[in-house]
Parts: sequence; structure tokens; C-alpha cells
Amino acid sequence: MRLLTLPNPESTTAPTERAKALVFEDAKSQELLRRARQVAAGDAAALITGELGTGKEIIARHVHELSARRGRPFLAVSCAALSPALAESELFGHEQGASPRALALKRGLLEAAEGGTLYLDEIGDLPLGVQIKLLRALEEREVTRLGSRTPVPVDVRIIAATNVPLEDVVAVGGFREDLLSRLRSAAIAVPALRERPGDILPLARYFLGTYGRRLGPAPGVLTSSAVERLLAHTWPGNIRELEHVIHQALLVCRAGRVTRKDLRFTSLRPKAAALEPSSAPGRLDGPMATLENTIAALFDGNFPNVHERVEEIVFRTAYRRCERNLGLTAALLGVSRDLVRARLLQSGEIAQPSTPEPPAAPPSAGDARAAATAFPISLP
Repeated sequence: MRLLTLPNPESTTAPTERAKALVFEDAKSQELLRRARQVAAGDAAALITGELGTGKEIIARHVHELSARRGRPFLAVSCAALSPALAESELFGHEQGASPRALALKRGLLEAAEGGTLYLDEIGDLPLGVQIKLLRALEEREVTRLGSRTPVPVDVRIIAATNVPLEDVVAVGGFREDLLSRLRSAAIAVPALRERPGDILPLARYFLGTYGRRLGPAPGVLTSSAVERLLAHTWPGNIRELEHVIHQALLVCRAGRVTRKDLRFTSLRPKAAALEPSSAPGRLDGPMATLENTIAALFDGNFPNVHERVEEIVFRTAYRRCERNLGLTAALLGVSRDLVRARLLQSGEIAQPSTPEPPAAPPSAGDARAAATAFPISLP
């Protein structure tokens, strides 16, 4: 069985929010593997598309390991986790004194990945101003730190990833078309798990072995009824949902035998994350009337802060509907990205960014190379 995993896939005792393994038994997965090899042969910026939990980072790491840049740093960052105030500094660095917090010179991720690959997950969440600077870095192969006018040459490959159609974000002004054109010159589409059913059972057995060794003296086994149900499920959460399902099943099954009754699936259904055109007013009469009656009942019941609570629900629901993409949520609601982030921070839907510590001295080239994590690949 052809298997790719994230670094140290067994280092955690519970499933993570990222897909930790990919197999290539299904014909579509074999085509995906061939496409990754094609992209690895070049050195252009690349864009990996696919739903959440499909294993986009694993593919990015595989491309890096197959390329001439293997052995050099592979650094990964989630653009959704970068606050607008810190995104530019994190990517491009800053000079000492560039801001009140800039107590020392700091090299950005583009410099730290020198000679290697920088993986930008959820690139649609990058602020527009940072997108402009990233495009220039791709074109000129140099970066300018905050507080400096002197460009620094960089040799780094950008591999970006997104779980939303960036064309839709471009259409509403949330992403630059020229940057998208540059990124998708080498595109890789990762199929959803339901589109590659030949991978379901090999992945299930891999996770059975992984968690079975931790939870008992022997790996678990799937009964025929469990196999039937696994193959019938649509897997809206893709590989990471499958990992959660197998892990939970091993916790509740008897004697390591996973039956149909031990499998607990999400209630979600697959859906496109694209912006949808507004429905006809007549189709909204019922739901809107129900909403109006509900709000009226809240006022009649003297519930406190009704306006704030309803607004919180609107922002939270839109954010989840847009697969937790800030730019797409802002476009859907017709408000600014910063306002969306502020409301979600206020409600606790997204975590408050921690106060950055004063930067340390600039790392040496050896430190940057040490930051790259080894990528285990097992091929027959």
C-alpha cells in the first residue's frame, strides 16, 4: 500500500484537525500522485485545492520531497491564524524599531525558508495588502522587511492551499486576480474522500492499526457490517472525519472488533463553499417570518442583549457556512474582513491571538535548516 503521512503521525494520542495520512489505492488518488510528481519537477508557485481534511499539506510536503529543494526547509503556516496586524511581519520580517514591538531584527518566513518551500494554507485569508507584497516577492524573488527600504534576495518556492474557490473570492474583491493567476500555473486538485472510495478501507485499517496499538495489545479489526457502513458514508469531513470515527469506534468497541453500531458519523453533508446567489424573495418568506417571530418572542421574554446575541449568531453561522474562511464570510455578509474577525474574536468563535514575545536574535542558516521537519514517506 502506498502511504504518505505528516511528520510524526503517531506523536499525538487523539486525531488532529489535519488529515494525517494519504493512501493511493483508488484510481483518482493514483492520478493525484502523478500530478504531484509533475508539479514537483518544476519550480513555479503552486496552488493545491480541496475540501477541508483531504490532505493538502501532505501533498505539499510530498511535492517538496520530490523536488530539487528536498533537504532544504519546508515551513508551513496557516494564513487564517495570522492576524492582519502581524501577517506582514510574519511573512516578510521587520527591522529593529520598525514598530513599538519590534525590539530586534526579525527574519520573516520567506527568508527562513531560504532554498526550500513555504506552504501557505488557507491563502484566501491573507489581507489584500499582504497579497500585493507576496505577488511582488514571487515576481522579483526578493522581500523588503518592515522598516527597511533594502530588498533581500530570497530563493523559495511558494505552495499555497485553499478549501474555497478563490475565483469566487476574486469576484467579490477579497483576493487578487493576478496573484491567483500566478499561483494556479501549477495547480493540484485533491479529490474529496467520497470521490476516491478505493482509499476508504485502506485508510480505515491504517488508523485502526495506529490507534489500536495505543489502546490495546493488538490492532482492531473491522467486521463486515462496519465495512459496509464505512463504504456507504459520504464523508463530508473527509480523511480527518474517518480518523475521528475509527478512533471513537476503538474506544467503545468490544475486544477490538469494530461493528456497525460502534461507528458514529457527523450529521454534516457535503456542500460547496462557494458564494451562492440570493434566493428568490418568495422562498425566504417562510424562514424570515419564523426568524421574525423568534426574535419577537425573545423580546417578549425580556432576554438581555437580544441584538448582540442575534448578531453573534449571524456572524458565527456565516463563518461556519463559509468553511471558516474570513474573506469569504466578509463577502457573504457584505462587511469588511476586519469586522468579521473582530466579531468572531468577541464571541470566542476564533481564538484571541497571543501577544508575541520580543523577537530573538536573527537565526543562522543552520537554525533555518533545522526548522524543516523530516517527512516520512513509505512507498513500496
